[in-house]
This record gives sequence, structure tokens and C-alpha cells, in this order.
Amino acid sequence: MSAKTRSRVAEPTVSFWLVKVLTTGMGEALSDFLVTRFDPVPTVLLTAVVFVVVLGVQLRLRRYVPAMYWAAVSMVGIFGTMAADVVHVAFGIPYAVSTPVFLLALAAVFVVWQRAEGSVDVHHVTTDRRELLYWAAVITTFAAGTAAGDLLASTTELGYLGGVFFFIAVMAVIVGLRSARLIGPVVGFWAAYVVTRPLGASIADWLGVEPERGGLGIGSGTVGGVALALIVLLVSALSVKERGARAAHPSATVAAAAGRPAEGSTAADPAAGRYATGARPVSGQRKDPPRTR
Repeated sequence: MSAKTRSRVAEPTVSFWLVKVLTTGMGEALSDFLVTRFDPVPTVLLTAVVFVVVLGVQLRLRRYVPAMYWAAVSMVGIFGTMAADVVHVAFGIPYAVSTPVFLLALAAVFVVWQRAEGSVDVHHVTTDRRELLYWAAVITTFAAGTAAGDLLASTTELGYLGGVFFFIAVMAVIVGLRSARLIGPVVGFWAAYVVTRPLGASIADWLGVEPERGGLGIGSGTVGGVALALIVLLVSALSVKERGARAAHPSATVAAAAGRPAEGSTAADPAAGRYATGARPVSGQRKDPPRTR
């Protein structure tokens, strides 16, 4: 994609997946630490307020800013873990019920997104509506991944370390299917996105919980703090890289802040079902580019 029509959200690079797993592990560990050290009710409510504020700021930016984007993803991790625990502990809903419900909700988000925009490709999150749908999918994938991971942990004897290896194997299957072109890049991305949640949580639990529960006993607070420090370091590096990209293409920043395409952009936009050729229209031709299927 041209730098002039860049997506408002992170591109799925190697660094993206590394930070994503760290945020899920950090969310699991810090959520456990906070609700066990403080009164759960005000803790959950305060976390919900922070989550809403951070996500609101992210939506108002109308461009990709690594620090704010990953702050929003991190808050999905922390608050999402708390919310998932409330569904199971406070309301007594079994994981065998919540898992398929969340998966159906995720399918519904994708159906709405596909019908509204023609694609669920994260490379083309360039409008307010697409970004709202993107974050709806992110939140729902987190809920589905959380429920699936908890269901596996509660119905098998794998333990936390066994869960780590299980979800690594699932990721390997997804990568293999993608490499063999048995699934497309969009399906592969979202499948991996769901699996990174229980993978990161399993790693955090294995590191943090007591040995009698199958962990190393490092402590959830320590695990969450180390993961947060690593996230800050990686996102700082991504921020430097992003500032360099914006400096190289200043018109893209202005256009993104105004909520419109940059002048002179000729990048493809399959989410809108059209492409730009970059050629000047001649007399008698339609100025709108032809639709593609």
C-alpha cells in the first residue's frame, strides 16, 4: 500500500506479532495481579474507564500512532481479561457456553464488516467506520481467544506449559496452511490473531503462578511488569520508525488528520471495491475508476 493511503492500524509484521503476544501475556498477568491485590469491583470499573478513554483517543487520531495503538491493544488485554473472568466467575457461565457464543459474535462482526466494506483486510482500515469495525473485531477476538484458552485449561490435563506448546502447534498449523495457500492472508491473519491471546496468556500463567499449580512462581506482578517494559521498548522503536515514515511523506499525515486521502494517491483500495490507475481521464471517459470483482 502507498504511504499516502496507509492504514490507521498496525501492519502485521514480525514485530507486530511479537508485541501482540506480549500484550496478551501482560494483560493476563496484570489483570490477575490487580484483582488479587485490590478490591475487584472498583478495580474493574476504573480499568473500564481507562480502556474507554484510551480507545476514544485512538479513534480520534485517524492515523496510526504506535504508542497509542498499542496502548489501546494493551488495555483490551487487561480489561478484557477482567471482563472474561467476570462472565465466568460472577455470572457462572461455563467456558463451554461462552466460547461458542464469542466465536459466533466474532463471525457476526466479520459478516457486518464484509458486507459494509467489501473486505476485512487490516491493510485498508482508512475510514472511521472501518476502524470501528476493526476494534470491534479485536475486542471480540480477545474474548473468543480467552474463552477458548480457559476451556482448554479447564477440560484437559495439559497444564500451563502444555497449553503453551498446544497453541504454538496451532499457530504452526495456521502458518503452514497459509504457506500452502490453503487459506488466504486475511483468514490466516485473523485466525492467528485469535490464537495469540491464549498463547500469550498461557506463557504468562506458566511463568507467574505457583509451582503447586504448574507454574514457575515468578509472580503475576513481576511477569506483567517485565512484559510491559518490553512492550515500551519495542513500541518506542516502532515510534521512531513511524516518525521517519511520516517525515518522508508529510502529505499523508495531513490527509489522515483531515480524514481524507492524500493528494495524488494512486494506491489500490480493494476494501472499497475500486482501484486508481493514476491516469488522467480523457474526454468522454468516466472519472470514477472501474469496479473490480
